[in-house]
Amino acid sequence: MQAKLIPVDGGASFTITRDVTVVGRSRELCELAIQQVSVSKLQCLIAKTDGLLFIRDLASTNGTKVNGQRVTRGALLPGDELAFASVKYRVHLGPSVPGEEEEEVVGVDEETVEINTQDRPEEDFEPADSAHSKSDVRLLSDDSAAS
Repeated sequence: MQAKLIPVDGGASFTITRDVTVVGRSRELCELAIQQVSVSKLQCLIAKTDGLLFIRDLASTNGTKVNGQRVTRGALLPGDELAFASVKYRVHLGPSVPGEEEEEVVGVDEETVEINTQDRPEEDFEPADSAHSKSDVRLLSDDSAAS
């Protein structure tokens, strides 16, 4: 299974190859380093397991959103929009296509990919009111996860 994050605003996509990918601003700690001040040093984790992607926000300041709804954790589906502060990606999940060329992403080293978003405007960030959201993302409470 191939899992990719494709930037909504264009640019090179990020292929998720590891079982756990750390996303954030820290070049030293993150596999996907996004250089924008509104992104936390440690924004979230993306876990890849059995053909599925799961995310867990790491108490980031401006939040991690799926389809516009701020989430603490949840599953990602193909076509979902995943946003780290104001940086937005479209989730691609599907079979690897033999002979398909991977887009080249320039990284700090072979373990970290750095995305520079300095030219993007800052936005005001408010927690989403999940009670009024029209998103179909389901959030799990700590009680239901233990069952």
